[in-house]
Amino acid sequence: MTAPDATSPAATSAPATSWRDGLAVYLQPRVLIVLFLGFSSGLPLALSGSTLLVWMREAGVDLKTIGLFALVGTPYTLKFLWAPLVDALHVPLFTRAFGRRRGWLLFSQALLIVAILLLAMTDPARSPFYVALGALLVATTSSTQDIVVDAFRVESLPESEQAAGMAAYVAAYRIGMLVSTAGALFVVSGFESTGITRTSAWMWGYVVMAAMVLIGTITALAATEPEQLVRAEASTQTETAFTRVLNAAIGAFSEFLSRKDAIAALAFVVLFKFTDAFSGTMTAPFVIDLGFTRNDYAAIVKGVGLAATLIGGFAGGFVARRYPLATSLWIGGVLQALANLTFSWLAVVGTNQWALALAICAENFTSAIGTVIFVAYLSALCQNPLHTATQYALLTALAAVGRTYLSSGAGFVADTTGWTLFFVICVLVAIPSLILLVWLQKRGHFEALGPVRV
Repeated sequence: MTAPDATSPAATSAPATSWRDGLAVYLQPRVLIVLFLGFSSGLPLALSGSTLLVWMREAGVDLKTIGLFALVGTPYTLKFLWAPLVDALHVPLFTRAFGRRRGWLLFSQALLIVAILLLAMTDPARSPFYVALGALLVATTSSTQDIVVDAFRVESLPESEQAAGMAAYVAAYRIGMLVSTAGALFVVSGFESTGITRTSAWMWGYVVMAAMVLIGTITALAATEPEQLVRAEASTQTETAFTRVLNAAIGAFSEFLSRKDAIAALAFVVLFKFTDAFSGTMTAPFVIDLGFTRNDYAAIVKGVGLAATLIGGFAGGFVARRYPLATSLWIGGVLQALANLTFSWLAVVGTNQWALALAICAENFTSAIGTVIFVAYLSALCQNPLHTATQYALLTALAAVGRTYLSSGAGFVADTTGWTLFFVICVLVAIPSLILLVWLQKRGHFEALGPVRV
């Protein structure tokens, strides 16, 4: 998922529109296209993440192996390596028929459907290696789709529709995640209630999720190529494919690394959401281990949790508008870390649905506040429109490092310490990011970024 655009002081002084105009922008065809593409981007993430972890835990896979499965998110971390290829190259047949952006969209979605179907055919209890391979393919095709959707949104929406487009994208992204978590679990339970085996029920659940990708495919077919991209294509017609890729890659990275305190800023990007990632990796097995049912997980963790996330998103937007960016990051960072203590409390309380709902609401609400403010920060870092798509890919990939690599040992920690102490440790892992925040503040990093629109 990418961030909204940074803006100049002049942009913030634009005349306010009426509430009717504000609502009407969400019905613009371009914004609706972005909305459905947001759903398509959010759908596959959990299929190689939390939903897969529930499947594995029910199949009897041990906690240590489940924790290591965070590594299958590697493509989300490394997607910046092939983002210049998506930015510069054509897909044979697809590009000729649909254009470069739509061609890449349809190509990545076709591969995504195949990858989900391959994952559906695996059995976690018998062949965890093939499960890992299938999940890796899903993550790779999904992250490629993310690159294309991010670029498509930035290029297709005029500035007056960017904010609405981002809001629609985020809401639909969350709904897509809800469908592939709570929705998928309910589908699996439905198939299992017909009398088929649990393994077959999970397989058909993933087949249904593969079919849901077609929503994004239909959207891509209904869309048109961004005018901005058409103009860019015309200006690079004389360049070779290699030159286009080289210019996209070198320009994006060199421009970013030439900034003051670039390395510290990148480290902060990696660590800010690490407290969420470390606890999030173990949330599914934690809930199952406490004795909650699969439907409890779907209804409370994903259903009630979505509502808390959306409310937290509005709260995060209010905080980011009310306070300076550095202050907002402090508020989001501290809140999302302390919320992990509600899980320590839940581990003591045990199997209580109201306690689970309270803990999930606290965690998702504070996490959403932190996420919105973090997105605003990423916006401010992407100030060069010539390299926006590739820089977005770089920053969001780095943000995924915590979720993918640093959190891969969470299963070992939970297995050693027990659940109560584990979530206390999840609070402590936020400290390095807060130390970096202090350092960046003292260096004048946030003043140099200028005003940011959320």
